[in-house]
Amino acid sequence: MKKDRRIIHLDLDAFYCAVEEQRRPDLRGKPFAVGGRPEQRGVVASCSYPARSFGVRSAMPMGRALRLCPDLEVLSGDFAAYAKESKKVMARLENVTPLVEQLSIDEAFLDVTEIDEPAEILARRLQQQIRTELELPCSLGLASNKLLAKIANDFGKSQAVGGSPPNALTIVPKGTEAEFLAPLPVRSLWGIGPKTEARLAELGIRTIGDLAASDRGLLAEIFGKHGRDMVQRAQGIDESPVVVDREAKSFSQEVTFSKDVRSATRLQAEVNRQALHLGRVLQRRGKAAVTVRIKVRWPDFQTLTRQVTFSIPTASGEAIAGHAWQLLSAVWQPGRPVRLIGVGVSGLVDPPRQMTFLDAE
Repeated sequence: MKKDRRIIHLDLDAFYCAVEEQRRPDLRGKPFAVGGRPEQRGVVASCSYPARSFGVRSAMPMGRALRLCPDLEVLSGDFAAYAKESKKVMARLENVTPLVEQLSIDEAFLDVTEIDEPAEILARRLQQQIRTELELPCSLGLASNKLLAKIANDFGKSQAVGGSPPNALTIVPKGTEAEFLAPLPVRSLWGIGPKTEARLAELGIRTIGDLAASDRGLLAEIFGKHGRDMVQRAQGIDESPVVVDREAKSFSQEVTFSKDVRSATRLQAEVNRQALHLGRVLQRRGKAAVTVRIKVRWPDFQTLTRQVTFSIPTASGEAIAGHAWQLLSAVWQPGRPVRLIGVGVSGLVDPPRQMTFLDAE
């Protein structure tokens, strides 16, 4: 049976400012902005949440930002540092699933449909991991497609109050899409800017619910194909896939246990879960692997990896699980606590073509 899609949209909260606060903890709780100098007609690239309480916003002229908040500290920014931190975030997303579509330096979609774990638990753990390991706040939207996940995240972030990052997690359960979308303004949808919003208002269409109930033919006459697309999106329909921009060279999974694990049964179950997931990923991507590796971290944070390479490529989750468990058994003594366990595959190739009678000629 085909699984219901589960898509996560992740957005790092005031990303540039969060990185600056890592470097300068004295900035925490203060109004500051990253961007160009006001005397050079610079604009705000990012601003802290205390600055936002004064009305400062991204893309605002820095001169106006300083008029709204005279105590605003202006930083020129270090984009090499931001790119470095972004890579760390994306690496953690790819540890969850190889199906990651990076939209920008601080934003990405993840397709977690094939992961055998409640998506809400996965999302909360990912949010906590990025917060604790990288000291970066982030907000997530979880829904059945990319459109809804993005709108859910934008909505959750908009509900934040006070001078702190929202750290929001907004979930649209399956079957509630129309109910969630209906009261939102039409500008929440992709592809609807101020001009289209104003034209729709002239037609009495102000909310997504209004748009969903509109005559698609009439809107097509006014807006062309865009009119039909708007109604479809207003109904919560979006089949667009999560697009991975680059060809992956390896896939991996790992989990940090909330409490150290000593049980062989539980460790083997986790290895099997990760391996079976990787097998499904390989099959879906039309690939096979020649190398299986494990990653183990002990409670003292000592980490080791082991791998095995074989002559016949495989995309079988069961085969990956067998190799991974053998690797783990060689380094783990029964009863020894384990903090983290991971399974990965690499050396990706096209799967071997099955022989036919013609091959035997």
